[in-house]
This record gives sequence, structure tokens and C-alpha cells, in this order.
Amino acid sequence: MSDVPREASRFTGWIGLCLCGATALVSVTLLASPVRAQGMPPADDGSIYTLRVENDTFANTDRYYSAGDQIGWTGPTGYLPDFIARAGHAAFGDGQQRISIDISQSIFTPVNTQISPPDPTDRPYAATLVVTGQLIQDDEISRTKIGTQLGVLGPDAGGQLVQNAFHTIIGDAQNKGWAYQLDNRPIVNLFIDRTYRVPLLNLPVDVPYVASSGLAIDMLPDITGFVGTQRVYGEAGATFRIGQGLDTDYGVARILPGMTGGDAYNQNPGLTWYAFGGVDGQAVAYDTLLDGNSFTSQGPHVNPKPFVAEFEAGLAIILHGVKISYTQVWQTHEFDTQQGGMFEFGSLAVSARF
Repeated sequence: MSDVPREASRFTGWIGLCLCGATALVSVTLLASPVRAQGMPPADDGSIYTLRVENDTFANTDRYYSAGDQIGWTGPTGYLPDFIARAGHAAFGDGQQRISIDISQSIFTPVNTQISPPDPTDRPYAATLVVTGQLIQDDEISRTKIGTQLGVLGPDAGGQLVQNAFHTIIGDAQNKGWAYQLDNRPIVNLFIDRTYRVPLLNLPVDVPYVASSGLAIDMLPDITGFVGTQRVYGEAGATFRIGQGLDTDYGVARILPGMTGGDAYNQNPGLTWYAFGGVDGQAVAYDTLLDGNSFTSQGPHVNPKPFVAEFEAGLAIILHGVKISYTQVWQTHEFDTQQGGMFEFGSLAVSARF
């Protein structure tokens, strides 16, 4: 993406934050409103396996959040330890429960990757390798996810090896500043997220081979709390969808942070599809990937911005138990000296049921 003047960058940031503030207000209002439960969602005896790739090359850049890869498993409903099931029901009431486990690697680089040492005013080199375990609990109108992440930040996460090996395969230049990446340290994070499904419109449309005969529009308000050694933030936002078979899932998933509907989806006959667009705002109290090594000013670091806005749009299709989704994300600046306009990256995921 080409650079834009600083004034334009500041303008897009303010627009994003204003939109996110309005969306957060709507989300909180909806979540605080009493909603009548409509019964339990159906049980599901299938396991779901997901492969996800996130990369800024989808936007023809190579900077900041450079790459993310994730592989995960989501179990059938009811297939979880009794003590987790009891705790989930005690905290969130009745609902169909699953557990989900995934492993993900995320890689971060500055703009100029061909100088060593790197620019001290740019984003530090960093990589994370994280295992995430979470409980997913669905009722008819909402999905709650609560989980923990354990992993490592630093050279042991393998960012230098993976990125430069991939660059060798595609004939691209090696990134030269990895010797200055953030030091090794453990990652321990806790998070809780709730997404509501709010129907807005349902039109009778008869389309053969489609899971639902109605063309529907809905909104998915989402609120997240996240605290840990990697990041401390709160997020509020909403996604709007139009399509058929919207009750199959709670939107597409992404590697945290950001809005994510989770990898669980129900089996529906025929074709399910939807197009979507969303916006979220994140209030960030701490981000070790920007603040640097521990809570001190030692080593590479930049000055983070306390608020970050994201916009997203994409398409999801589910057919014969296979789900394919693509999401394009636009993000306001995360730190004061960040270059260019809004940063963007793409997220491509394929899930299959067995």
C-alpha cells in the first residue's frame, strides 16, 4: 500500500475511532437488553479441523503484522471434561458446549527489513508461538468463548526461521534485522468473548440447494476482554451479514486480537453463504510487542496508541461440511511513528468436518 500524508492518516484514524465508539455503544446496549431465549441449538457430533493463513501480502505489503498461521481442532458438542462443562453452565447458564484447541504463530516486522540494525522508531521484530484452549458455549442467541493461551515470544517462536525460509522458497530477499528481535519470554493470556446474533431482516427467497429458503440480514455484536503477559485490551464491535443459513455459525474466525466468531459451525444441508462487513474498536492498556522487553524501556520499543480501530469485509461459504472464508482487514495506526495510511491484511481459512 502506498504512503499517504500524515494528515490523511490522522483523519482515517479519527473516523475509525468515532465509528468504533458508536458501534461499541450499540453493542453494549444490545448486550444489556433482555432477550428471550428461543430454545437450545442442535447438538453436533462432528469434529472440525481448521487451517488459517493471515498475511499482509494479500494487500501487497510486507510490514508490521507480516504473517500468521494457525491450525486447530474443535470438538463435538458435549465432548469435554465434566468439570469444565459444570463450570461453563454455572457461569453462563444452559447451552451446547464444545472445546477448541489450536496452535498459532504470528510474525511482526518493521517497514524496512533490509537494514541492520533496524530503525529504532519502527515496529520491533517479534514472533509468537501460542497454544490456545477455549470453551465455546452456544445458546440460541449468543456464543460465549472463554480460554487461555500459553506460549512463547521471542527467538524460540521460530519467526526468523519460518519467514526467511519462506522468502528463500519464493525468491524474495532475506529479512536482515532478526538479530534485534524481542527477547524470549513466556506468554500467559486469559480472555473472554461474547457474540450475540441479532436478526434484522428475513426475506422469503426460494433458491434450490441452499440451506435456508430465506435471504437474511443480521448483526453480530461482540465484546472481548483480554489480559495477559502479551497484551491487555478490551474490544467492542459488530459485524453485519447478508446471506442464507446465517444460524449455522457466529461469523468468521480470526487469530486474536480482533473480532472472531470461532471455528465452530453446525452441519446444514445444501449451501450456506454470507457476505459480511464489520467494525471494532480496541482500548489497549499494554502490548509487549510494541512496548518492548518486559515493562521497562530496555531494548527495541515504540510508543503504542491507546485506541485502535479495525474494519473488515469478506465472504464465507459452507458446502458439504467444508467452510471457506476470506476476510480483508483495515487497521488504524497501532503506534505513534507508524508509517503510511491504514494497515491492511487478509485472512483465509478452510475448515472441514469429520
